[in-house]
Amino acid sequence: MKAVRLHAFGGPEVLRYEDVPLPRLGPGEVLVRVLAAGVNPPDWYLRDGYTAVPGFNPPVTLPVIVGSDVSGIVAAVADDVRGFTVGDAVFGMIRFPSFGDSAAYAEYVAAPASDLARKPGGLDFVQAAGAPMAGLTAWQYLIALGHDAPNPFQTVPHRPVPLEGRSILINGAAGGVGHLAVQLAKWRGARVTAVASGRHQAFLREIGADDIIDYTATAPETMARDLDLVLDTVGGPSTGRFLRTLKRGGALFPVFLGFQDAQEARERGITVSMAQVRSNGAQLAELGRLLDVGAVCVAIDSTFPLAEAARAHERAASGHLRGKIVLTVG
Repeated sequence: MKAVRLHAFGGPEVLRYEDVPLPRLGPGEVLVRVLAAGVNPPDWYLRDGYTAVPGFNPPVTLPVIVGSDVSGIVAAVADDVRGFTVGDAVFGMIRFPSFGDSAAYAEYVAAPASDLARKPGGLDFVQAAGAPMAGLTAWQYLIALGHDAPNPFQTVPHRPVPLEGRSILINGAAGGVGHLAVQLAKWRGARVTAVASGRHQAFLREIGADDIIDYTATAPETMARDLDLVLDTVGGPSTGRFLRTLKRGGALFPVFLGFQDAQEARERGITVSMAQVRSNGAQLAELGRLLDVGAVCVAIDSTFPLAEAARAHERAASGHLRGKIVLTVG
């Protein structure tokens, strides 16, 4: 089969489209013929050797296939698997946060059955491939954690907060995680302030944002006040600026590392918490039901053939995404 592998770390140019052996099916696994694969930040973190994630240096044996998000058709199932049969349309985030010999940027992937859900009939394969990591990140930050694994970012588990009737600001609201978080927060009854470039205003109104702040015109931390929750999908060292927008007892959820203002957060009575998103087929099935009835939609920024994965990573690096980048396969 064809797949995209790394033989060395570096920029998009190190992504090699080449022939590799078909994956072997292990116990508890499903062989999926991949029709689309989602592109996510951990893909380029792996590609460049995790230089963008300080202090995180997992062992990686090269060459390695990239990617975690897939949608496709079940081609085979292990003898001990129940609930999936050959021909089922499925989608999932495979083995995250770990990875193995079989991954998403490929024509076939051997996936743990527990990581998969049936693809909603109202969703095409490209949209389905864009949903898992972004959707599960938004879900596990805002709705339910869904696992009891130790939190690598803090000593206590992340705990979502009730959203009904609360005011929430989402920074990076037009991006992959952000646009799904806007919709899930609205579904749970929150009032949502979306922060994004002004070019995305009509899109954000369409998906339910109540208020929109164009960060290219106004610093959002000078506009928003008395919020219950900030979900910062951009994060980094600048995420502390949102502390002043929160009421005492509020919460700041950065999606990326770099928060540096713990003392100010304590003085203001603000909870700061992060989660490590993990594969969860059952939660993905719940999200799938919302996608199927149109309560939540997946926006597609752009698509590229699998052979042009390098171009997809270049698009990601250029920024200002609206929704998800997806690779088409076959």
